[in-house]
Amino acid sequence: MKHTRKIELAQWQQELVDQDPRPLLRGLIHSDGCRALNRAYGTKYPPYPRYEFTNASADIRTIFTRACDAIGVEWRPSRPRVISVARRPSVAILDSFIGPKA
Repeated sequence: MKHTRKIELAQWQQELVDQDPRPLLRGLIHSDGCRALNRAYGTKYPPYPRYEFTNASADIRTIFTRACDAIGVEWRPSRPRVISVARRPSVAILDSFIGPKA
């Protein structure tokens, strides 16, 4: 199955990501992610924006989270195949360069 095979960046790709991980993150969010309002029903908290990235491949999720770490974006797994970015400063960082899906 596709999600069980080894996936890693080639050396030249890793060098580009090391220089600037934002284009990689933008592409990953546009392909396998979303930005939505999280609604905590039954609480006093208003809805707040968050990003979610979903992928069956642990390797691709690791590539995503390492790129997030490189630019100071806090993330956490919210479900087995989902990475969530919900803290306001981290959402603001992603908002600064991701933009709407094309």
